[in-house]
Amino acid sequence: MPFGRDAEIYGESEPADYLYKVVSGAVRTYKVLNDGRRQISSFYLSGEIFGLEVGGEHTFSAEAVADSKILVIRRSAVVALAGRDKEVARQLWRMTATELQHAHDHIMLLIKTAQERVAGFLLEMAARRPDASEVDLPMSRQDIADYLGLTIETVSRMVTQLEKSGTIALATSRRIVLRKRGALSRMNA
Repeated sequence: MPFGRDAEIYGESEPADYLYKVVSGAVRTYKVLNDGRRQISSFYLSGEIFGLEVGGEHTFSAEAVADSKILVIRRSAVVALAGRDKEVARQLWRMTATELQHAHDHIMLLIKTAQERVAGFLLEMAARRPDASEVDLPMSRQDIADYLGLTIETVSRMVTQLEKSGTIALATSRRIVLRKRGALSRMNA
C-alpha cells in the first residue's frame, strides 16, 4: 500500500490486526504526550518490519516519514504460520528480541548528553546500513529532536559542532558523511 509523507498508517489504541514491512521509504512510531509534545519511539527503514504488539492494540501511532510503500500482513496469518513452521517462529522471536533491544538502547540514549545522543543516533542509523560511510536521513531535524528528546535547535547545534570538529561532514542537509566513526563511538560510550 502506498502512503504519502506524514500519512497515518495506524493510530494508537487501534486494533493491531496487521504487521507491516517497509518496502520503500521510512516510517516513524510515536506518542503525543499529554502536554502536546511528540515522542518518537522508532524509525523503520526499507526492509524493516513494524507493528508487532504484545496485546491486541497498538501502543504507538505510525506515520510515513516520506512517501512510502508498505506491505501489510494479517497478524493472525503470521501467528498461525509460526505455529506450523519453526523457522517462521524463530524469525518472529528474533524480531521481538530486536524490538526489545532497540527499546533498551533508546532508553539508554535518552539519559545521555545532547552531543552523545546525536552521535549515538548517527551511529544507529549507520549501523542499519552496513559499511556505510554516509548516512541518508529520511527524517527531518524535528523528527530527530523528537526521537532524542531534544529541541530542534539543540540537534542543529550538535550537528554543527560535529561538523566543525571534522567528525562528520554534511554532503547535504540530510546526507551525513561519517569521517571519524571512532570519535562518534567514543562520544556514544
